[in-house]
Amino acid sequence: MSGHHATPGPATGAGGKATPATTSPAAGGREPGAGSVTLVGAGPGDPSLITLRGLEALRVAEVVVVDRLAPRELLDHCPPGVEVIDVAKRPGRHLVPQDGIDALLVERARSGQAVVRLKGGDPFVLGRGGEEVQACRAAGVEVEVVPGVTSAVAVPAAAGIPVTHRGLARGFSVVSAHEDLISTVPARRDHTLVLLMGVTHLARSVSILLGRGADPLTPAAVVENGLRPEQRVTTTLLRCLSEVAASVGIAAPAVIVLGDVVTLGPDWDRRIVTGA
Repeated sequence: MSGHHATPGPATGAGGKATPATTSPAAGGREPGAGSVTLVGAGPGDPSLITLRGLEALRVAEVVVVDRLAPRELLDHCPPGVEVIDVAKRPGRHLVPQDGIDALLVERARSGQAVVRLKGGDPFVLGRGGEEVQACRAAGVEVEVVPGVTSAVAVPAAAGIPVTHRGLARGFSVVSAHEDLISTVPARRDHTLVLLMGVTHLARSVSILLGRGADPLTPAAVVENGLRPEQRVTTTLLRCLSEVAASVGIAAPAVIVLGDVVTLGPDWDRRIVTGA
């Protein structure tokens, strides 16, 4: 994307600054020399799912600190010369640790820059946005949160799966499969369970659920690259999920959905069932 000064990690020198042509609330009505941080939820996959408020923030940004799952196409809305800092977190590899990201946001805002923290999905849904807000407030930095469309709901919807549906599910839980919280959420077919960041620990999650008495015949779906052109949906049963995921090569990013609502999606008729 021409006109963007990209930085693979925290940089000490400021990139080319762009003076906003208009005053925007995204800049917080800043006094000259006063910086700010705006946490923007970019939504999942499709760049058109960002909110108008999020676009306003990008259009006056001087620095954009971007996550791996934030659609890169959105950087085209930034002013020429904006500095883009990639702090991508990948499975087993954090380019910049979280405390480094916090320090970067504070340092750039204190230097007087309009900083946008661009995150995939919603920054407050398993996105560590709360930690970044706390760091900014503790440092006396002005910070604003722009909510985003969360992948926990939007990605299942993109596969035709509602997380609630009359007669099938009246509630749902969203958890990170990295945590032991999966041991505490309802394990019933009529309560939808959405697992984020769950591919690496999928076999363990399935084992925990079955060990808690979850119905082995619970419908299951994995939606990879949700709301992107390469989106793929795999459906099966809970008891087969680990084996099927391995056989078809399920890879992150993916959202895992468990419950009877999975049967409403058009891919349920193409489910893969292994064993007896």
